[in-house]
Amino acid sequence: MKINYRPEIDGLRAIAVFAVIFYHAEINFFNHEPFKGGFIGVDIFFIISGYLISSIILKELFLTNNFSFKNFYERRIRRIVPALLFVICITLPFSWLYLLPEKLVNYSKSVIFSIGFSSNIYFHFSDQQYAAESALLKPLLHTWSLSVEEQYYILFPIILLIIFKYFNKKLIQFLITGFIVSLIFANWKSQSNISYAFYFIQTRTWELLSGSILAYYEIVLGHRNKNKFFTILFPKIGFLLIILTIVFFKLYFPHPSMYTFVPVLGTCLIIWFAEKDEFITKILSSKYLVKIGLLSYSLYLWHYPVFAFARISNFIEDSLLNKLFLLLITIILSYISYYLIEKPGRNRSNRFLFISTLSIITISALLFVNLNIILKNGYKDRFPEILSKNFSQRPWELLKDSNGNICHNYINGCEFNSDSNKKIFILGDSHIGSLTFDLKEKIINKDYQFFTYTIGCLYFPGFDRVDLKRKEIDVYCNNNYFKIIKKFLSNKKHSIIIFGGRFPLHFSNYFFDNLEGGVEGKRWNYEYVPVGEYKTIIESFYEEIKTLSKNNSIILIYPIPEVGWDPNKKISQDWIRSKIKLNNNFSIENINTSYEVYKSRTKTSFKLFDSIKGKNIYRVYPHTLFCNTIIKNRCIANDSKNIFYSDDSHPSTKGAEMINKLIMKELEKIEFMQK
Repeated sequence: MKINYRPEIDGLRAIAVFAVIFYHAEINFFNHEPFKGGFIGVDIFFIISGYLISSIILKELFLTNNFSFKNFYERRIRRIVPALLFVICITLPFSWLYLLPEKLVNYSKSVIFSIGFSSNIYFHFSDQQYAAESALLKPLLHTWSLSVEEQYYILFPIILLIIFKYFNKKLIQFLITGFIVSLIFANWKSQSNISYAFYFIQTRTWELLSGSILAYYEIVLGHRNKNKFFTILFPKIGFLLIILTIVFFKLYFPHPSMYTFVPVLGTCLIIWFAEKDEFITKILSSKYLVKIGLLSYSLYLWHYPVFAFARISNFIEDSLLNKLFLLLITIILSYISYYLIEKPGRNRSNRFLFISTLSIITISALLFVNLNIILKNGYKDRFPEILSKNFSQRPWELLKDSNGNICHNYINGCEFNSDSNKKIFILGDSHIGSLTFDLKEKIINKDYQFFTYTIGCLYFPGFDRVDLKRKEIDVYCNNNYFKIIKKFLSNKKHSIIIFGGRFPLHFSNYFFDNLEGGVEGKRWNYEYVPVGEYKTIIESFYEEIKTLSKNNSIILIYPIPEVGWDPNKKISQDWIRSKIKLNNNFSIENINTSYEVYKSRTKTSFKLFDSIKGKNIYRVYPHTLFCNTIIKNRCIANDSKNIFYSDDSHPSTKGAEMINKLIMKELEKIEFMQK
C-alpha cells in the first residue's frame, strides 16, 4: 500500500548516508575529523525505516483489517536483495585477488551470513569491534545494519498483526512499551557488553519503534502537526540536534544508549513537524539532496567495500584527494547499481518470478563458491608462502585457560601446572602477552607452575592510569589492581618473576614513529597519575622490583623493537601492487628500521633497567635478535621466509619463539645458580 511521498525524508537519507560515508572515509581537515559521530547516520536510517514500514503496514491494517504478507515481503525483496547480491558478486573477485587466506575465509563467512540476514550476529560473535582499525578492512562489515533491518521486516509485521487482531485498542501501548524496554536494555547493554549493544536488534528496536509510533499517530489522527509555531521551531531544533551529534558524538560514548536519544529525537522532530514551506524542509527537499537520498541504499552498499579495498591496497594513505576520488567512484558505482539493478528490481512491470529466480540462482552460486573457500581454508597457495604462514592476528590472545578464557586482559590471570612447587610469574602488557602462548609450553615442560598477568599495562604500584578522553580511571590499570598484585607477589619466595612490556610508550605517552614514514599513531590516550608514595612511574617500578628481587629471581625483558609499519600488511600490499601492475616480478624485501631510532626511543627504558642491580636480576635483550644484524645499524622485521611481527609493534608467533629462547637461557642460569 502506497503512502504519500515526502521528499524531505529522502533529504534526511542523504544527510545520513553522507555522514556514514565521511565517517568511514575518515575525512580529515587540518588534523580534525568533523564527522566523528557520522556513524549516527545508521540510526537515522533505522528511524526512517520504522516510520515508512509501519506506515505501510498500519494503513493496510486500518483500512482492510488484514495484511498481505506476500505483497509486503515481495516489496522488501525487490528493494533489498538484487542490489545487495550485485555488490557481493562484484566484491568477490577483488576479495579473491587481494585478501589473505584467513581474511578471505572471514569474508566468505560474512557473505553467507549477509545472505542469511544475520551478519550482525556473525560480526558480534567473531569479536569484530566496529571501531577497530581491522574493521575498516572488512568489505562487508556494513551489512550488519541491513541484517538488523531485515530481521525487523521479518518479525515486526507478524507481531504487529497479532497485536492488532487481539489487542487492537492497546496497540500504541505495546509500541511505547517496546520502545521504553528496548531503550533501557540498550542503555544497560552499552555499558556491560558494547558489541552486543551495537549489533543486535534487541538494542536497536527502540530506534525503529520511534518511527513506528510516529506512523501510528499520523494514521490515527489523520494528520501530523497543525501548530504553525511548532512547524517553524522544531524542524530547526531537530536538524541542529542531528548536526551537533554528527560533529561532536564520540564512538567511546555508550551507544546505542540514552546518548543516542539525541539524534533519534532530532530525526523524529523533523519527520513529525516538517511542512512544505518550512525552511529546513525546503533544504531537505532540494533536488540535489533528494537525488542523493534516492541513491542512498546503493551509496551505503558500495562505500564500505570501495574504501576497504582502497585501504587493503594502501591507496588511501591519509590522502584527502584520494579519499575524494574514492567518493566519486562510490557515486558512479551507485548510479550504475541504482539504474541497472535497484530501480528495475523495484519496477512492478518486471515479473517477480524472474527477479526471485535470478536471486535464488545467484544466492546458490555465492553459497557454493564461499563454502568452498571456507572448506579450502582460503586457498593459501594464492599468496607467497611467507604471508600464508606468518600472518597471525592478535598473538596475545592465543593463550587460554581450561575454561576457554583468553589469558590476556583476564583480570584474575591464568595458572597452569598447579601441581608443581616451582613458580614462574610473568607480568606485562600485550607485548609480553604475545610471548605467553609459546612460553607456557616451554615452562611447563620444565615442570614449573606458570602464572600470567598481562592486562595491557605494566607494573606501577601507586598509580592510576587515566583515560584522557573519557577522564576516567582505567578499569584494569589502577592502584587497586596494583595493590592486589603487589600483595600477592610480596608473599612469594624463591620464585621467578618476569617483567616486560612496551615501556617506551608508557614513559613517553607517544606511539612509535620510525622517522621513515612508518607512523603507528600520535599521542597515547592515557596518562599515569600518582596516588601513592611514588612521584614517577620510573621510581615506582625501580623500587618495587628491587624489593621483590630480595626474595625472588627477576627476569627483565628489555623493550622489543617497534616497527612503525605492519610487515604483514606492507608485504601483502607490495604483492597487491605487483598484481595490479600485472607483472610477476614480486620479491620479498626486508622491512627494516633504524637501530639509532630504536636506541633513542628506548633510552629511558634501558637506563631504568640497567640501574636495577643485584645478584637476582637477569636480563633479556630482544633487540639483539632483530637489530644491527643482517643490515648494519638496522632493525629487521622479516626475512625472506619469516615475518617476526604480527603488526607494527607486537612480535608474531615466530618472533615470540625467538625471544622465548632467550628467556629460557636466563632460566637455565637461574637454575644453575640455585643448585
